[in-house]
Amino acid sequence: MTRDEILAYLKGKDDAGLFAGARAVRREIFGDEIYLRGIVEFTSFCRCRCNYCGLRAPNDEVFRYRLTEAEILDAVDELAALDLPTVVLQGGEDPHYDVAFIGRIVRSIKARHAIAVTLSLGERGPEAFSHWRECGADRYLLKMETLDESLYGTYRPGCDFQQRLAGVRTLQRLGYEAGSGIITGLPGMTLETLADDILAVTDLALDMISAGPFVPHPQTPFGAESPGDPQLALRTMAILRLLNPHANIPATSALETVREEGRKQGIDAGANVLMFSVTPASVRKNYAIYPGKNQETRTAAHTVQKARELIRSMGLSPSSSLGGSKVGKVGAP
Repeated sequence: MTRDEILAYLKGKDDAGLFAGARAVRREIFGDEIYLRGIVEFTSFCRCRCNYCGLRAPNDEVFRYRLTEAEILDAVDELAALDLPTVVLQGGEDPHYDVAFIGRIVRSIKARHAIAVTLSLGERGPEAFSHWRECGADRYLLKMETLDESLYGTYRPGCDFQQRLAGVRTLQRLGYEAGSGIITGLPGMTLETLADDILAVTDLALDMISAGPFVPHPQTPFGAESPGDPQLALRTMAILRLLNPHANIPATSALETVREEGRKQGIDAGANVLMFSVTPASVRKNYAIYPGKNQETRTAAHTVQKARELIRSMGLSPSSSLGGSKVGKVGAP
């Protein structure tokens, strides 16, 4: 797909055809399976100053929390009991949790459960990435938000674009299933920027790719900006599916936040992954990277059950498999 073709689809050239094509590609590669993941958001502390994120270090209004080792493992036990085959350990870039602590958590999870472990802890350096891989971590998510270096500096002041991009490549070299992603509709992002982002993230040959709409947080410098168009996010997901047929692509929680039945529409646009927070209810709503995040007050068991019902209602199958990447696998369709 050329850049001009991508731009035409982003402008709404043929949503019905685009989404139908994305669904057909997903079915060819993944059959009827939709993979399920559980997320444990174990710290809301962050050293970064990202202008779009409610957890940014200068935000004095957000409630900060840190889970103990026992609390993290209890949440993982709950996840495993719900037959969720992957745990995503996610948090702000919080140096309070050192390399050894995270490694010990990963080893404990692997000893207790036959599940995949995904880490999403920001930039920690090659030595940390290598150690956690040796401890048994399977996957790592390191979001870029944009592949436009000048805009990256606007969105993530004080952060080094090339260093983060090198981190993605280090994860791939170490044998992780590596993931990244973009936010659509960020301030200053044009359709041309987004088209270039789609091509650039495709060039990375990632195992996991996410694309969700920008949701402004009032306690950030971007708080008064307009939210991203959810339809544009759906188009981006569908294009990414066509260009990256073997990648795992989630229907993000941001979609569900900004549009009713957003996750259903994400699946209709080619997504093959749903993710749910199993962070303890006492702190779950405080992982407020954007308004509306983690506001579900019912139990994780209820949320997962409703998601399985949704998947079945679409003629698809909620999978209990580990849902590993098919990128570059010998014999993959």
